[in-house]
Amino acid sequence: MLLIIVPVIALTLIFAWRYRKNNTSAKYEPDWDHSTKLELIIWGAPLLIIIVLGLITWISTHKLDPYRPLDRIDASRPLAADHKALEVQVVALDWKWLFIYPEQGIATVNELVTPVDVPVRFKITASNVMNGFYVPALAGQIYAMPGMETQLNAVINKVGEYEGFSANYSGAGFSHMRFKYRGVAAADFDNWVARTKSESKPLTRADYLALEKPSEREPVRRYGGVDNGLYTAILNRCVEPGSTCINQMMADDANRIRNAAANLNAHEAGAASAAKPEQPAAEAAHAGHAGHVAQNGADTVHPANHFHKE
Repeated sequence: MLLIIVPVIALTLIFAWRYRKNNTSAKYEPDWDHSTKLELIIWGAPLLIIIVLGLITWISTHKLDPYRPLDRIDASRPLAADHKALEVQVVALDWKWLFIYPEQGIATVNELVTPVDVPVRFKITASNVMNGFYVPALAGQIYAMPGMETQLNAVINKVGEYEGFSANYSGAGFSHMRFKYRGVAAADFDNWVARTKSESKPLTRADYLALEKPSEREPVRRYGGVDNGLYTAILNRCVEPGSTCINQMMADDANRIRNAAANLNAHEAGAASAAKPEQPAAEAAHAGHAGHVAQNGADTVHPANHFHKE
């Protein structure tokens, strides 16, 4: 902004001083109406500023893409090429948060713990209504939607306890849909995982169905194990026994469409091949008819061609 304001103020003062009434040395050109140099300066400077700002905005916007894997821990520490991000699966429930750590084999309710300076890849969905996963100290808000998965790549750089909550109204218990997010040292994170595994029962599908029911002000819960494929079942809305998963429904629909298209193509190809033998017969009949007409024409004597002597 100062790139515009400072030159404008400076030029205003310079012009006011140079072209004051009692300055007889300044040129007086009442008929002046155009200057190419002045036009280039007036339009060129703002254009260059817009180009530079647009370039910075383009680069920064793409770097802030929540789906984009991180390439640095902070402004001065780039990530190693072979680094591995911690995966956390987030499920927005009514009205609480479920966090599943698939690599560690544990899960928590209303408690999120990650080691500092370790990239975290959040995979986010919801069990019922749309929600918003938001930890202001970590990154921007990302929507959580049932039957869909959103992602967020982030990292926390300082040890501490932070506030997390739902940023999208989701019903009566929305105001209390909060959780504690703790950034801890790597060793403390490993100890927390080990303690959770040893002291807590596993999270089964039956436990999840009970947990999924609407409730408010849920205390922190920890689970020392997670039923295999639970997050995938939540995402595809088929946790209950006997229910059909969305991905399976979509696969079945795609197979039906492919089979219908294949049957239609086969039917059209069969109809085309069945019509081919009739074509030569029709052509032969047409050719025979044309020949017969030609022969009749040759045998007919027209009066215009008949000559006789008197």
